[in-house]
Amino acid sequence: MKTGIFYGSTLGTTEAVADKIAAELAVPAGDIHNVSDTDVSKVRDYDRLIFGSSTWGSGELQDDWIDFLDRLSQENLAGKTVALFGCGDSAGYEDTFCDAMGIIYDALAKTGCAFTGFCDASEYTFASSAACRDGKFVGLPLDENNESERTDTRIAAWVESLNKV
Repeated sequence: MKTGIFYGSTLGTTEAVADKIAAELAVPAGDIHNVSDTDVSKVRDYDRLIFGSSTWGSGELQDDWIDFLDRLSQENLAGKTVALFGCGDSAGYEDTFCDAMGIIYDALAKTGCAFTGFCDASEYTFASSAACRDGKFVGLPLDENNESERTDTRIAAWVESLNKV
């Protein structure tokens, strides 16, 4: 299964997380893509797609994702597996923690893809999130501001769950 990782990063945090996930999955550097300079047609090259975004402001998508997601939501992703990860601040923005994952999830819901990589929300401290559905996050939420010491363990467990699919 060929894996492509696509991320949007303003300050470099999401890019660093994308690199950690790539290392865990042994994804080559050439299969890691910044959505700011990647044509959306590139997703066609992969069986498994991993999309990552940070959440900004009051639950907004990272800027580079706005146009990319608009075009991506028009793609036929039938037969592709999609996993999401997000970076957020559960203390400073506890009401919108990792909302960007939920925005991406909702935009891709009708593309025919199969989502994987859901995470138990009970392992996180937050007030609300557009990325949380029925007690599970739609992907891997990470808080590099307040819980960076948990990132590597969370990534390893998440990658293990992805590899079981």
